Amino acid sequence: MIKVKFLIIAALVASLAAVKPATKPTLYLIGDSTVKNGSGKGADSLWGWGTVLPQFFDTTKISIENHAIGGRSSRTFLTEGRWEKVLAKLKKGDYVIMQFGHNDGGAINDTLRARGTIKGVGTETEEIDNLITKKHEIVHTYGWYMRKYINEAKAKGAIPIVCSPVPRNIFKGGKIEIPETGYNVWAEQVALSNGAGFIDLYKIVARNYDAIGQERVKNEFFIQKDHTHTTKAGAEVNAKSVTDGIRLLKKSDLKNYLL
Repeated sequence: MIKVKFLIIAALVASLAAVKPATKPTLYLIGDSTVKNGSGKGADSLWGWGTVLPQFFDTTKISIENHAIGGRSSRTFLTEGRWEKVLAKLKKGDYVIMQFGHNDGGAINDTLRARGTIKGVGTETEEIDNLITKKHEIVHTYGWYMRKYINEAKAKGAIPIVCSPVPRNIFKGGKIEIPETGYNVWAEQVALSNGAGFIDLYKIVARNYDAIGQERVKNEFFIQKDHTHTTKAGAEVNAKSVTDGIRLLKKSDLKNYLL
């Protein structure tokens, strides 16, 4: 009888050991310097919103990896192999928040950065011999690159969320001007047409900046003589705006991980 009980207990222990604990999901961030500036440690008082975003999440239930890097466009984040490294780690149930556009308007081919994309969301292409990489390259539209991130994330079972770019420190009549075309509009178009979540980060941040006031935004939230890169205070406003956008997503469970 004792032997039978021992065997039953041993079997239960073995079965419990075989059950692996559920792996918590990971939220991956990809983007440019407005998401992570430099090493992400606040050097020269430069901060991206992705660096401070974890303080708004319960990180005991979800991990956050910030793979954004300054100076990259939707094109060069891909061509440098950075997306490939994220894609290799993606698993079902993970999330990808992507924000590009600030650098996509640059030159398509030059000796300085060669990072620009074709404007819009169409299928146009331009063939170049890249003056930096010395490689032949087919350059696509901003929308093409964003679709690639969306579709490849979905193929791995992850949930893609597109953000429109955060606004620069450019006021008109005391308000942040809302463009009627450009990357904020194209981001929405490509997200909605490809089944991704969309956060209109530009408009959310613009409303917050307007409420705070032009002078305080200029003096506290942006690096002086810089209309793009934020201080820690500015990054925190932008990160909070991201969470506001997450709460508005009707079909996303990501809001369940917010504090």
